[in-house]
Amino acid sequence: MRILQLCKKFPYPLKDGESIAVTYLARALKALGAEMHLLAMNTSKHYFELEKLPDNYNHYQSISTVYLDNRLKVSSALLNLVEGSSYHVSRYHYPAFEEALIKQLKETKFDIIQLETLYLTPYINTIRKHSNAKIVLRSHNIEHEIWERVLTNVKNPLKKWYLSIQVKRLKAFELKQLNRVDMTLPITSRDAQNYRQLGISIEQVVCPIGLDLRDYPKEALTVKEISLSFIGSLDWAPNLEGIQWFLNEIWEEILKKYPDCTLHIAGRNTPQWLIDQSYTNVIIHGEVESASEFIKQHPIMIVPLLSGGGMRVKILESMALSRITLTTSIGVEGIEAKDYDQVLIADQPKAFLEKIDWIYQQKESLSDTGSNARQLIEKQYNNLEIGRKLFSKYEQLIT
Repeated sequence: MRILQLCKKFPYPLKDGESIAVTYLARALKALGAEMHLLAMNTSKHYFELEKLPDNYNHYQSISTVYLDNRLKVSSALLNLVEGSSYHVSRYHYPAFEEALIKQLKETKFDIIQLETLYLTPYINTIRKHSNAKIVLRSHNIEHEIWERVLTNVKNPLKKWYLSIQVKRLKAFELKQLNRVDMTLPITSRDAQNYRQLGISIEQVVCPIGLDLRDYPKEALTVKEISLSFIGSLDWAPNLEGIQWFLNEIWEEILKKYPDCTLHIAGRNTPQWLIDQSYTNVIIHGEVESASEFIKQHPIMIVPLLSGGGMRVKILESMALSRITLTTSIGVEGIEAKDYDQVLIADQPKAFLEKIDWIYQQKESLSDTGSNARQLIEKQYNNLEIGRKLFSKYEQLIT
């Protein structure tokens, strides 16, 4: 079975959820006998020099990239209002990438072409014209839902007006594209159910994100002192919105009761206002070399998401490393973890404070929760087992 993955960003280094999701599934499919190929945009926002790939990044038979300047531009955003398309999507419709895709389709016969996210669907017509491969859309999120949630928390009237237009366009585009492929791979059962309610009629196979547990050695959690961590791409609106809310609404209240508690924040593209922040006991690390090593340095990881969709890979990583994850109901969506068992869930400032109280009270036995989290990852979010189920579905689809 020959599979071509199309990506809107190069899936390395493994510092964000999309890169981890793409890489670990590709590894699993390769291990199961598939011949994997990659064609990715190498964007200005997440540019990577291929010469720096490690030797063990060897699950692809071929890797091709096309440079794309996808920076947000005010002029392009305003012009888009007249054009009537979705600006979220149009930023990734690029002639040079289409040319590279045509070249690859002419040179190699593929069985499956796997589109990683909705933003690759503008190339469906090109694929149909130059290939008989089955087209599969891996839906990492319900894209319009993310922006609907972001929109509810936007205060600036002008920004709210512009986003409301873009969200409507994105939703219309997403619902149209999902019925044009041969199969969709929603990340969660919840997303699959919502797609059905929205009128998606083609076959869906739920394909959650799985981790390669060889990259997350099992170790028991030991707690000497309580420190909190946050890690995530800080140019992604839901992450930025969530950490800002936590700092403004919750952090000072925690310090009133636990003045020695510290919060460590790491993430790519940290905004200047956060670098210049003056919150007490908050340490800004910027982009770190290893997300897992950063997570391991602190017993508690917070994921205070108020919007977003799909699955949060950083929560899976935290659980795989036996850490205590304190998140919201939105944060834990798609992950079958229970409050006080494998994770801690809080949606309001008061509830966050109650969970922090519980953490301090349970300090000596927090390792039990961490162990439960690790066991759940081993049972349900192992990339090889997830890949095996998908490989079987792909065999059915192409025969």
